[in-house]
Amino acid sequence: MSDAELATARVRQLLDLTRRLTDRLAAETRAFEEGRPQDVAASLAETQEMANLYRRDSGHVKANPALLSGGLATDRMALIEATRAFDAVLSRHASAVEAARKISEGLVRAIAHEVAAARTPASAYAADGRAAQGDGRAVAFNRKA
Repeated sequence: MSDAELATARVRQLLDLTRRLTDRLAAETRAFEEGRPQDVAASLAETQEMANLYRRDSGHVKANPALLSGGLATDRMALIEATRAFDAVLSRHASAVEAARKISEGLVRAIAHEVAAARTPASAYAADGRAAQGDGRAVAFNRKA
């Protein structure tokens, strides 16, 4: 296989991966926007695998642009356009994921607050003989997502 054929094959492979990942993220974004995050969970592992492949392959190209320079100009232009579309979808996807994260955290906080408010005060006494001021039971809440 010649260098030009190898470069063309690389361009086409990266183009295909970019388009598939763009389509995947667009579908996930629609699911988030339509209130169906559970649909995303089912294919999360495959999306992560595709994203890792994309990160690795695009990193190789960034480190050595000559890998694609011998490919067909039309394929390289198609890759540039696909990458632009991917960047746009990725930005929208990140916004949808961030919104879903904030909603989930708000729900957890509200539930934790309601649970704490619904508890009856503890009737224990402190070491000095006065009634304890708080509930000795804890509600765990981790602020990191």
